[in-house]
Amino acid sequence: MKKFMLLVTLMVLAITHNCEVVAEKSEHVKKTYIIHMDKSLMPTSFEDDHVNWYSSSLKAVTDSADMLYTYKTVIHGYSTRLTAEEAELLEKQPGILSVLPERRYELHTTRTPEFLGLGKSEAVFPASDMVSEVIIGVVDTGVWPELKSYDDTGLGPVPSGWKGTCQQGKTFNSSSCNKKLIGATFFSNGYEAAFGPVDESVESKSPRDDDGHGTHTSTTAAGSVVTGASFLGYAPGTARGMAPQARIATYKACWLGGCFGSDIIAAMEKAVEDGVNVLSLSIGGSQTDYYRDTVAIGAFSAAAQGILVSCSAGNGGPEAGSLSNVAPWITTVGAGTLDRDFPAYVSLGSAKKYAGISLYRGTALSSGLIPLIHARNASSSSGDLCSPDSLIPAKVAGKIVVCDRGGTPRVQKSLVVKKAGGVGMILTNTETYGEELVADAYFLPTAAVGQKAGDAIKSYIASDSNPTATITLGETKLGVQPSPVVAAFSSRGPNIVTPEVLKPDLIAPGMNILAGWTGAVGPTGLPEDKRRVNFNIISGTSMSCPHVSGLAALVKAAHPDWSPAAIKSALMTTAYSNYKTGETIRDVSTGSAATPFDYGAGHVDPVAALDPGLVYDLAVEDYLSFLCALKYSASQIKQTTKKDFTCDSSKKYSLGDLNYPSFSLALDTSSGQGGGTGASTTLKYTRTLTNVGAPATYKVSASSLTPAVKISVEPETLSFSDSYEKKTYTVTFVASSLPSGTASFGRLEWSDGKHIVGSHIAYTWV
Repeated sequence: MKKFMLLVTLMVLAITHNCEVVAEKSEHVKKTYIIHMDKSLMPTSFEDDHVNWYSSSLKAVTDSADMLYTYKTVIHGYSTRLTAEEAELLEKQPGILSVLPERRYELHTTRTPEFLGLGKSEAVFPASDMVSEVIIGVVDTGVWPELKSYDDTGLGPVPSGWKGTCQQGKTFNSSSCNKKLIGATFFSNGYEAAFGPVDESVESKSPRDDDGHGTHTSTTAAGSVVTGASFLGYAPGTARGMAPQARIATYKACWLGGCFGSDIIAAMEKAVEDGVNVLSLSIGGSQTDYYRDTVAIGAFSAAAQGILVSCSAGNGGPEAGSLSNVAPWITTVGAGTLDRDFPAYVSLGSAKKYAGISLYRGTALSSGLIPLIHARNASSSSGDLCSPDSLIPAKVAGKIVVCDRGGTPRVQKSLVVKKAGGVGMILTNTETYGEELVADAYFLPTAAVGQKAGDAIKSYIASDSNPTATITLGETKLGVQPSPVVAAFSSRGPNIVTPEVLKPDLIAPGMNILAGWTGAVGPTGLPEDKRRVNFNIISGTSMSCPHVSGLAALVKAAHPDWSPAAIKSALMTTAYSNYKTGETIRDVSTGSAATPFDYGAGHVDPVAALDPGLVYDLAVEDYLSFLCALKYSASQIKQTTKKDFTCDSSKKYSLGDLNYPSFSLALDTSSGQGGGTGASTTLKYTRTLTNVGAPATYKVSASSLTPAVKISVEPETLSFSDSYEKKTYTVTFVASSLPSGTASFGRLEWSDGKHIVGSHIAYTWV
């Protein structure tokens, strides 16, 4: 027994020692931090030499660290690699506002101009020479400059205010830029600090795009007109971006290993300094307070200097509260579908036929029916998912395999089936994806089908001793209805960070979008894919974001003196949430009507946005009051905005008074303060409208989907006699108490008979 106790004691001591060693090692592991400095506290001895001041603060805690970047435009500060102990010491140094661990962000990955009405009513759009003065900055994976989508034929001189450069690298030289692609730079210090030097045998240490994502987003926003475009023969026609005369500047801050906060903030800073008018970021991270969010911080400084910042909402749908990029000074874009389809058909041995989607282009299946097997009946490990090396070749050889969507990339599943000897694949949606159909360039004949068809096919396999099927492919189909519908992957509200701000702001096309592509990888991005294409069809809110970036450029060209908030308001208040039949836009994941938590203000309508009648404008001071309403300290406000501002303790700040183009109310629930089913809450919100049209009188109408909320507006009529005249109104909401978690919606509209200035309203009982 004594020997046993001695052995236990020795084991405990050994484990304790190992834990201490691990803890000691972890304390000495270096991570990247972004350091925010309070420039107002810079000692006079530095004579406004902020770099020396930054360096001095760093040397006070370590002799072994270098600055990765210094920042002076979107924030004051720098980024560096520190141990946890060094970071803690640095935070105590004078002049330090915050020491934030770097966050890692992820990418949110030609029919659209016609679908959006850009092919019609050309007379209402700004002249091409006005659009060519607008510069769209794209922070992404870089650019493939040889594409015709960057052709500068017909463009005049580069805008005189442009200060950017064309950064050279081994695979990129100054001649890669032109009067269309006017700037290209890359930012790798944060990435290399985390992963080591860029492996130039795998990716380019230059602005060149090795991924395809950045090329796709920038050409979606402002690609030049290219005739004869298609993807493997699908979606043939003329490809062009939303603002084909606008200039493009690319900022490569995303690499094969991800997008790092220190690189992103450096890219945003350079874009602001260069003179972009619109900044497009199809990236996102986890939700956090604004003073800790790299993108939100950079976007505030950009907006304060007149730059509209458009960001993707994220691909976390249909889960509620899955949004990214929710700061009110960011335009947050969700994804909808087009009226275009790429049909594929599954014919079963039972004579049943089901429609699906596919971008497979290759050898067709042999004629006649082919044996059909469910992956779960031929898998050694992953059940229905067709994960790598999971299929048993002897069971799938010569057969069509049914695989469930999820777990691994959709296209990779077709490669798994092919390697195992299968001849075709049916990719079936689960409940998570509903009837959403995403088109992909598979490696063998494939049809992706919705949940209902998938369930029926699986039932057939289970009920037939010798199940068979075949797959046939159709041609590109236009005019598909209903469209748009909200994509299942599109991230949804409510806004977890600030429930009183309704997000997303709006939706735009993000499903099966054709745009330019890199020559470095195949359309699937997989190493086994040796195909090379000039255009690719992919999906994500990454694709919807640059649609809005390009459309914002059109509005900016038509109204160059409008603020970012005014442009955003025009896009939001003219968006539509009903089809021409009057039915509400549908959610493809449920098949039911979508809500403002799914589509925000609705689907963008660029023709209407050029003439919105009235706008809800916002200035820096309004956002500062918003942060005061969030009870931010002066230090947190400065971290977010770079502004010295102290909230007025005698003033009552309200989140409801942010002059936002939509409304979101957090209401008392029956179990909350003042509970009881008879309890009611009264909230008053004020808004100010600015006339950007002709003199007119607007009348208000308000409606609520639930009788639990009564809405009244004072005054009910607003008369405008001058351009840019402002009028204020107050909305009173009287809400009965409902159970916690209940949500409902309403709508408020101002109309002069020509314009409808619409605002959606969300209520959530908490």
